[in-house]
Amino acid sequence: MSGIWQLIRAAVVMTVLLMVLTGLAYPLAITAVAQVAFPFQANGSLIERNGQVVGSELIAQQFTAPRYFHPRPSATVNADDSTVDQPYNAANSGGSNLGPTNQKLIDTVRDRAEAYRAENGLAADARVPVDAVTASASGLDPHITPANAALQVPRVARARGLPKQRVAQLVDQYTEGRTLGFLGEPRANVLRLNLALDDLLGSDAQPGSTR
Repeated sequence: MSGIWQLIRAAVVMTVLLMVLTGLAYPLAITAVAQVAFPFQANGSLIERNGQVVGSELIAQQFTAPRYFHPRPSATVNADDSTVDQPYNAANSGGSNLGPTNQKLIDTVRDRAEAYRAENGLAADARVPVDAVTASASGLDPHITPANAALQVPRVARARGLPKQRVAQLVDQYTEGRTLGFLGEPRANVLRLNLALDDLLGSDAQPGSTR
């Protein structure tokens, strides 16, 4: 019996030790390092204006007004009722899970392409950037491609009464390059770009406003 109790004691001690190391010590150490080395990222990459949080640079918001750049579509739904669309719902991140031959996806992409061309004054047969008509896997992608942003420049400039060149300069300014020079693709953060537009004109409009 003493041998069995020794095995049990060893198992209990090892379990407790691993719980302390992996469930307490390691998370606390990583949290401490993150708070010291990367406090902005560790706390959600939150963006503030006038002392108020207006969003996160990691999570897209819905912009629909002509004066703003619009993010890529989102396929997220309501957390309590999956039949109710709730774009950019950070509490229920996910994609549509529809395959490329799914008729619903085909129809949705077609409708989005038509709407994109209409709102940006493009010809009926104009090519549309993929990120303008398809949702990301998370449904929360805060970036759009430079090509997508460039096609929206005339609409935004017209709505704000700005020269197209000035709006294009902002797009260039807020376009990020590939991470470490080779990872990913160039992209523009929609929230930061729209905030820069508001700052440019001293606007008091809130992010996501439809005014």
